[in-house]
Amino acid sequence: MSGFEIATVGDNCIDRYLPARQSAVGGNAVNVAVHLRRLGRRVGYFGAVGEDQDGRRVLACLAACEVDTSPVLLRPCRTAVTDLDIDAAGDRIIAFEDFGACAGYRPPEADRARLRGMRHVHLGWLDDSGALRRELAAAGVSVSQDLAVNPGAHGLAIAFGSAGEDRARARLLAREFLDQGARIAVVTCGARGSVAADGAAMVEADAAPVEVVDTTGAGDTFIAAFIDAHLAGGSLGACLEAARQAAALTCRHLGGFAQALQPLP
Repeated sequence: MSGFEIATVGDNCIDRYLPARQSAVGGNAVNVAVHLRRLGRRVGYFGAVGEDQDGRRVLACLAACEVDTSPVLLRPCRTAVTDLDIDAAGDRIIAFEDFGACAGYRPPEADRARLRGMRHVHLGWLDDSGALRRELAAAGVSVSQDLAVNPGAHGLAIAFGSAGEDRARARLLAREFLDQGARIAVVTCGARGSVAADGAAMVEADAAPVEVVDTTGAGDTFIAAFIDAHLAGGSLGACLEAARQAAALTCRHLGGFAQALQPLP
């Protein structure tokens, strides 16, 4: 793929599913990039991986998914890993997390200049206190971010959030994001569906029915599909519909996107 118009920036990791003894490539920015590409968008991923086997795996997986990895930095440390387990209630929990090469990642100036020319940029986890979000927003770039991993909605074209399974709280969060300066606020509430607002209207949607295998990455899939529908000019309702259907498909398998899993050692 030559060139891209949409970028995702931030986290990648190896998700290690402890009960299943299998692992997958994941991370918010990576999952969103892959799903946007599968929706036909030209996408580049900006982030950092370690100079190790896991880093090579992340790059190979993204390349196989036709995501441009030319901006990825190689760092002399381990690639990020996340251990996923099941608690007593049967819910997915993060048992261990090492941000590895992602910690302290900052796109160099040449990459930031490239990002300032994007049609849309989605930010994943970045420990930069919102610096890149503010820079891109000031440059007039359309930016989205999941506020579950980085707070601060000011300047965002789309602010995504999560309210557990509380629809009433989802409505409150959507209003809070708009008050903070987001142009569109989107809040998911698990099996209770989702809410989207733009200051003029607020719409709601139920979750699409699905036999759930795993919910890891479903929220990232939702984000990618909403962004795609929004860029295509869809209404809030149409964007929620596309997003809920896409998220349901991700719930049918392990991993944030369909891929070849590897056994844990």
